[in-house]
Amino acid sequence: MGATRRRFTEEYKEQAVAFVIDGGRPVVEVARNIGVHEMTLGKWVKKAKEEAEPSSPDAPLDESERAELVRLRGEVKDANSTINELQMQVEFAKKVATWFAKGKQ
Repeated sequence: MGATRRRFTEEYKEQAVAFVIDGGRPVVEVARNIGVHEMTLGKWVKKAKEEAEPSSPDAPLDESERAELVRLRGEVKDANSTINELQMQVEFAKKVATWFAKGKQ
């Protein structure tokens, strides 16, 4: 006769994964201590790490990411206008230097 399959609550899985990830303990050790097969715990840990990774670039932005994007675009716009102004000042300084150089000869 086959063994019945054990079921674990999400809270139990989260706590077991936390022992591995937050505690910095090996999967084998934690699995042995809590009585779960190491491959099972390994799958839980892998799934948790994948969910924690940043989403793909094609995924829609959430509210905080959208706000940060708007803020950063504003900063880039301000920086570009500052750069343009400084470039105009440099060009003007070059023309003035050329004018003075021609007058000294």
